[in-house]
Amino acid sequence: QVQLVESGGGLVQTGGSLRLSCAIVGRTVGTTTVGWFRQPPGKEREFVGAISWAGGSSPLYADPVKGRFTISRDNAKNTVNLQMNSLKHDDTAVYSCAGKLGTARSTYTRDYDYWGQGTQVTVSS
Repeated sequence: QVQLVESGGGLVQTGGSLRLSCAIVGRTVGTTTVGWFRQPPGKEREFVGAISWAGGSSPLYADPVKGRFTISRDNAKNTVNLQMNSLKHDDTAVYSCAGKLGTARSTYTRDYDYWGQGTQVTVSS
């Protein structure tokens, strides 16, 4: 059974940084495409970014986070990290990682097979 576990959320001031980690249990990160999504208070879940396990494929990012967020894969730890810099109040949300088979970096929640429980990120203004 595949499980994804997020960690690293918390409270940070505007302009600060946080790093979220997504640990994958039951499947190697080297064969799993991982996406990050977030759900702001009172809003729908939205795509943040995704990284494919295919060699030579760069991460895909949503426009609001381009240049500020970076997704990376740590094969030794079987994790995928989301480094968030220059955080804004609008980044406040519950962040979740999701895993899928195949190499396509999908922006749609319906394409992902496994989900973590989510971690809260709050950016104070």
